[in-house]
Amino acid sequence: MGDTLEFNEIYQEVKGSWNDGRLRFSKQNVVYKSNKTGKVDNIAAGELNLAQWRRVCLGHGIKLGTSTGHVYKYDGFRDTDFEKISEFFKANYKVELTEKDMCVKGWNWGTAKFSGPLLSFDVNDNSAFEIPLSNVSQCATGKNEVTLEFHQNDDTEVSLMEVRFYVPPSQTDERQDPVDAFAQNVLSKADVIQATGDAVCIFKELQCLTPRGRYDIRIYPTFLHLHGKTFDYKIPYTTVLRLFLLPHKDQRQMFFVISLDPPIKQGQTRYHFLILLFSKEEDINLTLNMSEEDVERRFEGKLSKNMSGSLYEMVSRVMKALVNRKITVPGNFQGHSGAQCITCSYKASSGLLYPLERGFIYVHKPPVHLRFEEISCVNFARGTTTTRSFDFEIETKQGNQYTFSSIEREEYGKLFDFVNAKKLNIKNRGFKEGMKGKIDEYSDSDEDQHDAYLERMKAEGKIREEGNDSDESDGSGSDESFNPGEEDDDIAEEYDSNASASDSSEEGGESEDEGAKKKKAKKAKVVKEKKERKPRKEKKQKDTGGPKRPMSAYMLWLNSSRERIKAENPGISITEISKKAGEMWRQLGKDEKEEWETKAGEAKKQYDKAKKEYKESGGGSTSTSKKESKKSGGKKDEKKRKSAGGDKEKERSGGNDSFKSREFIETSEESSSDSDHKSKKKRKKESDEEEEEAASTPASSEEESD
Repeated sequence: MGDTLEFNEIYQEVKGSWNDGRLRFSKQNVVYKSNKTGKVDNIAAGELNLAQWRRVCLGHGIKLGTSTGHVYKYDGFRDTDFEKISEFFKANYKVELTEKDMCVKGWNWGTAKFSGPLLSFDVNDNSAFEIPLSNVSQCATGKNEVTLEFHQNDDTEVSLMEVRFYVPPSQTDERQDPVDAFAQNVLSKADVIQATGDAVCIFKELQCLTPRGRYDIRIYPTFLHLHGKTFDYKIPYTTVLRLFLLPHKDQRQMFFVISLDPPIKQGQTRYHFLILLFSKEEDINLTLNMSEEDVERRFEGKLSKNMSGSLYEMVSRVMKALVNRKITVPGNFQGHSGAQCITCSYKASSGLLYPLERGFIYVHKPPVHLRFEEISCVNFARGTTTTRSFDFEIETKQGNQYTFSSIEREEYGKLFDFVNAKKLNIKNRGFKEGMKGKIDEYSDSDEDQHDAYLERMKAEGKIREEGNDSDESDGSGSDESFNPGEEDDDIAEEYDSNASASDSSEEGGESEDEGAKKKKAKKAKVVKEKKERKPRKEKKQKDTGGPKRPMSAYMLWLNSSRERIKAENPGISITEISKKAGEMWRQLGKDEKEEWETKAGEAKKQYDKAKKEYKESGGGSTSTSKKESKKSGGKKDEKKRKSAGGDKEKERSGGNDSFKSREFIETSEESSSDSDHKSKKKRKKESDEEEEEAASTPASSEEESD
């Protein structure tokens, strides 16, 4: 027997849904990794003290118990797996794998037993069903009755809402009510939050994107309390899956993302992610509501009683210590603009896509987190609206597709290199050098080789120290280099006609005439010359009298088989017929296609022959004569446009000197009369030239135009 036993497609029941994964038995531990969430159960071999083999709905299952009180159940084994698992447990874990029968009588009267985190309902010493108390969201008591309400799972079609237990009155012990005793046993292990004691710390008025609003966040030892104006949420730390700290593209804000399972809910809305937005410039002095000894004993140096720094650093540091999970930050990816994210759109709302070391995350509406392990392939698609952007499509192994659209074309190279480096399968290209060479399939998706968040904090600390040293050594030297007067003297304004005009006010010997000339130079506007419009390309006119073009082999086959497709698929639409026909045409063999290609070739020969005869008989000549007449008419129109455009430009240029003194008006009256006389002469010359051109055109072109 080997050192390990591995099983694929082993299922774990989570709030009414079956999540598949991989299970491995080794000499040191038992490891199970869920394919859906990536969560890893790691059970040390020395902690195992119970192992039961049971007949369940998905074949056979194993129930494992530990000395710490935890219970794990895995289903999906075969009957033949019992012997090798039993021998492996005896040899390595010194635990006997016992067979345990389940009660299938359907009785509703039995004994309730509390064993660790499970409530077992037994009938004749055989378990009928078991309830994980961590799934209980509410426990209500009545007269001789206890009602348990459960967390809902959005992935299941049918969910168990509540179970009611009838507890008969006890005749032996009258001091304790059996209903209260039953409820206390449930609440001691259930996921029901009871706010007892003071909060460790409170963060006031934090901006929350999902759920939207401003909330006071109160940090308790076992849960997180969001207190808003309209809604309150209590989030146990056991429901936190992952923590993310993501820099905004503007480099002035930070996202802090908390992934939750089960999600918090408000009515029918589920919030799988809690997203907080911080400004980098906002600082805080934080004092924990605990003694220094308690802080040192509980957090082991991760936190101190008095802390100060950026608000986002304090929140992330406190959450990391209480939840006991690593904070995921962007890795080495850098986009075209230097940011660690890409601007894109998902479901008609704009957001940011962050390529991480082990997945992608999109913020913020709706938030999406995709691990590389659940990605089947990715695709770079052309943008639907413009060629300046492209779409990035991700398909998961469960068959879901996520399309991130409107990504700038400049980001393509960086994103493509990132996908290549992570050895993801790119659609329409196949696997490049295989998928990943050798991966630990049972490693947690959050466990990187290095703590990127810790490295970032160290780097920022060094930068701050260097900045403080430079400020002390330089003193006020950095302010001396800024001299506004010098900069203004060196640079000329946009509207100045001369760079030295700004110094004219300081020189006292200038005359008033020179000042007036400068004002005129400033007011003068540059009239741009209009570019001549190119004549539009004329569309080719179809010759209706000529022979029709022949059909391709595919169209000939489609016309013959269209009725057959309709008969085989009643009620099919026109677009679906074309899709179905395309698939059928691709599946045809070479011999069948050759038959239709020969028919298409014969039709092409007949078309060429008919077209040749049509041209020889004089067909198509009338269209060419019409084109020539249009060209001759178009030239005359262009000349008229040019002359009209010249007059307009003259009028515009003359209208610039709108504000003039009396002296200028009196002197310019004589010159204006002369200019009007000259312009009349020019117009006469142009009209004479046009008449000469019309007379010089040959008679053949005039007849064609008529």
